[in-house]
Amino acid sequence: MNDDVIDADATDRMLLQRMSMGDRVALGVLYRSYHSRLCRFLSRLTRRADIIDEVINDCLWIAWQKADSFHGNSRVSTWLMGIAYRCGLKALRQHGDEPVEDDALQEHSNHANDLDEDRELRDWLSKGLDHLSVDQRVVIELVYGVGHSLDDVAIIMQCPVGTVKARLFHARVKLRNVLPTLAGDLPRHREREP
Repeated sequence: MNDDVIDADATDRMLLQRMSMGDRVALGVLYRSYHSRLCRFLSRLTRRADIIDEVINDCLWIAWQKADSFHGNSRVSTWLMGIAYRCGLKALRQHGDEPVEDDALQEHSNHANDLDEDRELRDWLSKGLDHLSVDQRVVIELVYGVGHSLDDVAIIMQCPVGTVKARLFHARVKLRNVLPTLAGDLPRHREREP
């Protein structure tokens, strides 16, 4: 772990300690700190913005209630992602995952100032990820999007590290096979003439 990760975890632990004593300001700080990360992570489970919002609220409510039971066996971010993952699965069992327009999810995105090429790349990758199972998408997001180690992902998903490795392997193979096909479906940028 690098110094930034260690510092962030120390701050998160301090916020949890303050939350365990009933500090609502600490909850607000933790909420703002994790909201966009949780949105991005949960968007790999569902595209439904209403479910994402519900799960984030449930996750942080559980963190508020259980702040004093955090024993420090993992990073706070790992603990919160695990809560969000389990709440997300529960919400999907309750509500299903009917498709909705991508516009609803865009409200949660912080990419408003990105260049068209970045947006095209994100769209292309998103279409590729749609070809993966939920568990494969979650593993890809946790490892490459959020930056968790395989051990952290195993804790979050409550499965053996070998299962995480297998899901990651199969997800990469599937992406390697499907992304070139999807690239042929994307509009090409025209070269600008001088």
